[in-house]
Amino acid sequence: MSSKRLHLTTGDIVFREGDPPTSAYLVESGQIEILTVKEGMPMVLSVLGPGDLLGEMAVIDDAPRTATARALNDVCLIEVDRAQINERIDNSDPIVRALLKGQLTRYRSALQALRSGEAPMLRAHAHPQACDADGYDDQAMAKIHLETQLRDSLTAKSLEVRFQPIYEVREQRISGYEALVRWTHPVRGPISPAEFIALAEETSLILPVGEYVLDRVAETLAKLADQGVSPLPFIAVNMSGRQLAEADMLGVVTMISKKHGIDARSIKIEVTESLMLDFEKVGELINRCGDLGIKVALDDFGTGYSNLGHLHKLQFSTVKLDQGFVRQMLHAPRCHAIVKAIVQMVHALDSDIVAEGVETQEQLDALAALNCRYIQGYLIGRPQTYDEMRGNHGLT
Repeated sequence: MSSKRLHLTTGDIVFREGDPPTSAYLVESGQIEILTVKEGMPMVLSVLGPGDLLGEMAVIDDAPRTATARALNDVCLIEVDRAQINERIDNSDPIVRALLKGQLTRYRSALQALRSGEAPMLRAHAHPQACDADGYDDQAMAKIHLETQLRDSLTAKSLEVRFQPIYEVREQRISGYEALVRWTHPVRGPISPAEFIALAEETSLILPVGEYVLDRVAETLAKLADQGVSPLPFIAVNMSGRQLAEADMLGVVTMISKKHGIDARSIKIEVTESLMLDFEKVGELINRCGDLGIKVALDDFGTGYSNLGHLHKLQFSTVKLDQGFVRQMLHAPRCHAIVKAIVQMVHALDSDIVAEGVETQEQLDALAALNCRYIQGYLIGRPQTYDEMRGNHGLT
């Protein structure tokens, strides 16, 4: 917020009804009364004190002031200019912008009704330039519809979980998988995980989606066990920031494992590098998982949050090397040197390494020469259905 302060004394006017909107104000000390005129007589709408904001509505919808603000005593105000407000609104969620527009419309309508004594009427397009000039309404409605449809798909259990193979180089076999959730929309068709997972992250939906994926994973492992697959492959499940913050992820893993009669150690938890910012919670999760023999992998290592200080303190069982390194290592000697150093470092920490994004035999050979234990990518296999993965383990 702006550091500009306004000091007023009793009776001083902050702004008058009809004035153009230039700034909003945060009350730091003192009291401000908000006034309007009804039938020629002043009417007090509210009294604001420390911590309250005034004048923001006119700034948001770029409309003349609808009331007068006057100091009741000595007052200190912090000015918040139009640019600061507009920047925050522009960077907010489309649904938040639509809700804000609706609130402003109702406020204007109610205030007009109070002055005139008439019943309030909603004016859907009172100030269209405020919120819908850039399609905010359309974005918000589309997002609400998509969220509702995602809930419906979750309830109907129509989300699909696929399994991308993870290949153990020395043993020359598929030893595990990464579980990936997919959603085919009834109208739009396949929805990008980047879109619907981000949407789920914004709401509490990510928690039931996470449980849904874990349930499908445990169910798949139970089916493989029933058909005699031994040893069982591990299946890695990604954990989101919201799951880390709001859910007992380990409790859910153990509960669902017992439900399907499988060993919880067949499930591996993957933590993205961005979650390393919550060092204490990640450390607690690793320690609790370690007590039960459940492995925790650090996903997407090298994507921007790499912190070697955290890496040596947090005992990850596996580090997954981001695919960006794999793509460049054959053509960029410096990149190859970095990959070699990372592999050696991970081995020195007594952890395994998985190289992601392997698409060619040449990449596999180069990683094998560096003693990279696991690889993952389209060369080994795309995300598979349960029926497709059965063949990897001799089932027909």
